[in-house]
Order: sequence, then C-alpha cells, then structure tokens
Amino acid sequence: MITKEQFQKELRLIITNAIREDVGDGDHSSLACIPKNAKGKAKLLVKDNGIIAGVTFAKMIFDFVDSDLKIQILINDGEKVKYGDIVFYVTGSSQSILKAERLVLNAMQRMSAIATKTTLFMDLLKGTKTKILDTRKTTPGIRALEKWAVKIGGGENHRFALYDMIMLKDNHIDFAGGITQAIHKTQTYLKETNRNLKIIVEARNLDEIKTILKSDNIHRILIDNFNYEDTRKAIKLIANQCQTESSGGITEKTLRKYADCGVDFISSGALTHSIYNMDLSLKAVK
Repeated sequence: MITKEQFQKELRLIITNAIREDVGDGDHSSLACIPKNAKGKAKLLVKDNGIIAGVTFAKMIFDFVDSDLKIQILINDGEKVKYGDIVFYVTGSSQSILKAERLVLNAMQRMSAIATKTTLFMDLLKGTKTKILDTRKTTPGIRALEKWAVKIGGGENHRFALYDMIMLKDNHIDFAGGITQAIHKTQTYLKETNRNLKIIVEARNLDEIKTILKSDNIHRILIDNFNYEDTRKAIKLIANQCQTESSGGITEKTLRKYADCGVDFISSGALTHSIYNMDLSLKAVK
C-alpha cells in the first residue's frame, strides 16, 4: 500500500496545483478592494447533515497560503454535523483567507459527502465481518483526498494506484492467455523485479475460482458480478485459502445481502463517483 510519506506528497501536490489553477498571478478581486494589512475572521458553516471531513486538509491549505493564519477547530474529521454547526474559525489576513476559501470549500464539500456515504454503507454492514472498500474510480488529480475521506467515514482503502498492488482483472487474463498464464507471468515478474506486491485475481464464474485456487500466493479473489447464490458457493469453495471480495454494481440496497454471503470485503466505486457535495460555506464574521 501507499506509504505515509507518499500520501503526504500527494496532498502537497494537490494543494500546490489547486492554488496554481485558482489563483494564478493573483486574486485580483481581493487585491483590488481589500488592504494588504487588513485582518479578518471567517467561520466554516454547515448547511447540511452528515459526516464532516477535510478539516485537517483545510488546515494544511490555510498554512500553505499563509502560515500566520490561525485556525480554531470546533468539530473534527469524522464527527456528525447538522445544519447550522460551525466547524472552525480562521483568523488573520483577509486576503489570505479569501485566497484559500474556494479550495477549502471544494475539498471539504466533496470529502464530507464521501465520508457521509461511507458511514451509511458501514452502518448497513454492522453485525457482519464484511468491510467496505473504495476503488480507483476517483476524480483525476484528487484521489488522495477521496480515499482519505473514505477512511474518515470508516471504510478501508483498496490499492491506491496501479503501482502498489497487482490486480489481474478480466482484460489482463484475456490478454495473457488465461488465468493460469496471467498468474504465472505475474509471479515471475515479481520475482525478477524483486517486488513484494500482493496479488488479487478477478473471477467471472465458479470454474475460474477453481482455477485460481490451483495457484499459490494469491492474496484475494475478486468475486465479480456474481449473484447471491453463486457468491455463497464461491465463499464455500474458497474457504480460508485467501481473502474474498465482492464487486460489481453493489448498491446500498444489495450491500447487506452480499455481506451476509460471508465475503471479507465489498468494493464500491459509488463511494467516490456517485455523491452529492455537502453544502458548506465560509462566511466572514463581522
């Protein structure tokens, strides 16, 4: 999996690029009408209900824009919020607060929506052993934020990208000439390149699961687009030989039924690609 250092680097890149994109050679609206030495105070106001996420990231943004800005946090990442709550106050240069405003809101609105949906999914899984996973179906350029939000909401992160885990899906298998060939070539590659990466293999039916189980050192079998009955058969077939994961259009209506089949994980792209931003505002305190 991605290291803490790699993750922090991703966050710094996101902030740097976002400020470049949004500010360019200057926030001329603020520069035109607000004195350079003017001081102000603003509050992060919640206009929705759910789970707040991105507070720590907002602090990183404010610090990047102006290290003299002071943040008073009232509600932390992962806590429930309701309409009218104030998450934090930020005090300092008025120009700096306005320069950071849009990035803070864009990030927190999306992260909070993801955390809220993840918490909903986790609540539906209570009483089972199944954990919810995100996917690589994320917004280009801000994957680190979206996967962070899943963790804040109580979910687990799948692989971060193509480089930190091997995942042999249907196209890999077909291009490689079959499951056995794909696995053998992968294991040879890992040995020759001295890489220690976990291997997940996708199965499209029960016969493919039987084939996968003939190979050693498989970390997890991805039981993709199976119905409930075949999922239960797959779990029985795999037993404790490796981890199991269900995927393929699983929604909040079907989530619990797949968990009751006994899978270890359920992966859902909907956690990150099908959400509505939480309504938040950064308002000046007069």
